[in-house]
Amino acid sequence: MWLTENGNDLLARARCGAFDLFDQRLMKWYVPTTVQDQQRDAKEVSNLVLKRGQKLCNILEWREQKIVYRRYASLYFVCSIDRDDNELIALETIHLYVEMLDRYFGNVCELDVIFNFHKAQYILDEVLMAGELQESSKRAVLRAISAEDELMEEKSSSSSRRR
Repeated sequence: MWLTENGNDLLARARCGAFDLFDQRLMKWYVPTTVQDQQRDAKEVSNLVLKRGQKLCNILEWREQKIVYRRYASLYFVCSIDRDDNELIALETIHLYVEMLDRYFGNVCELDVIFNFHKAQYILDEVLMAGELQESSKRAVLRAISAEDELMEEKSSSSSRRR
């Protein structure tokens, strides 16, 4: 998934990420590819999505894949899926991820992703595994995230006590 603001994207199946019009914010790739190919593909898909009118379909064909995207306020979330994959499931997966971000950050914005990119990645990893939907239960994902937060808090407090 790619998360974008006014041109930032999020790709899921083959790639995943977030970026604004000029800067990459979050990207996750589920197929091996070079950094140059990642940057080229991210730019190409971003340009395709941004050039489309708001009244056009959220699904378009690109190379041997489909691009599925959804806009939330100024943020774009984009997934690249196989041609055989269900576009509606991709749209719902994007929506699920956005809901998880909203619940965790409280009305997520680009700054949340910039300053807490590790949390945005962790949430994505709880929802998707190897580019496939792993957990659709919001409650289960939030429990896992809370447990991880508690572990990190314990670890930081125990290390600060040792000093």
